[in-house]
Amino acid sequence: MESVMTASLALRSIPDDIYSRLKEAAQAHRRSLNSEVIACLEHALMPVRVSPAGYLARARRIREGLQLRQFKVDDIVETIDQGRP
Repeated sequence: MESVMTASLALRSIPDDIYSRLKEAAQAHRRSLNSEVIACLEHALMPVRVSPAGYLARARRIREGLQLRQFKVDDIVETIDQGRP
């Protein structure tokens, strides 16, 4: 089993707008603020490399799942409106 080393890091002088966005993101993802910072760092510094074949396979799985659903225009409009400020 591989040993994983951890370290502690204290952040100071975080701009208020960044702190607010981190808090909002943490709440949206149901994570602690610490876990959200780690997730952001992982995403920025260690992005997952997906091959073109991997993207294509994922797109096919999504398409197959959508074929089973019947979408109504009202549902689509409501979903679009939810994403608007």
